[in-house]
Amino acid sequence: MGLFDRVSRVVRANLNDLVSKAEDPEKILEQTLIDMQEDLVQMRQAVASAIASQKRTQQQLNQAQTEANNWQQRAQLALQKGDENLAREALLRKKTHTETAAVLKAQLDQQTATVDTLKRNLIALEGKISEAKTKKDMLKARAAAAKANEQLQNTVGRMSTSSSMAAFERMEEKVLQMEARSQAAAEIAGADLESQFAMLESGSNVDDELEAMKAQLLGSAPQAQAQLPGTGTASSDSSTTTVSTPAQDAAVDDELEALKTKLDQL
Repeated sequence: MGLFDRVSRVVRANLNDLVSKAEDPEKILEQTLIDMQEDLVQMRQAVASAIASQKRTQQQLNQAQTEANNWQQRAQLALQKGDENLAREALLRKKTHTETAAVLKAQLDQQTATVDTLKRNLIALEGKISEAKTKKDMLKARAAAAKANEQLQNTVGRMSTSSSMAAFERMEEKVLQMEARSQAAAEIAGADLESQFAMLESGSNVDDELEAMKAQLLGSAPQAQAQLPGTGTASSDSSTTTVSTPAQDAAVDDELEALKTKLDQL
């Protein structure tokens, strides 16, 4: 295979590919209908021209036959008058018109057949155009639906489903974390309140206990002072006497104050 043939085939293949890609079904259908309409116009003009020619031939045939009949009658008249030469001349004219009529008759038959064929073709073309119009609307609707579906599929194809779902999962995880932090913060805040109330409640119990201890100590202090004027507590086995002094009372008060200070610091 020569280089020219190979290059020619490559060029034709590329051109065919470009043409195929450039073909829009809707535009091609519209242009096809336009071409068919133009063919219909030309066909109608051809039929009209053929019919007109047929009519002219028919008129010429009728005229030739009329002339032939006229010369036939003149030949008979001349023969009746005894003029054979004139009768012969009339018969020659009749023969000429008869031959012309025969030619015109053959031409008319051919034109009639042509006109009939053109009429059938015209009717068939009109039917095809009517069918093409119906198909065009249907094909345009199908082409529009296919184009919309293709655009939708291309849009869906450009969307990464896996990455989109991963993004949704990440956002869901973040929302769950935010909810967990919010719940934890609420629990912590509740725990702080509980601990504060627990401290208050425990502090009040300690204060009550301290007050009870102070009341007990204050109640026992007069009894100890009532023993001071008399004799101290004596044992049957020794002479040691235990007496409560003001210094001891002050030390107890100091110890109580220290305990209260520690409790307040808790």
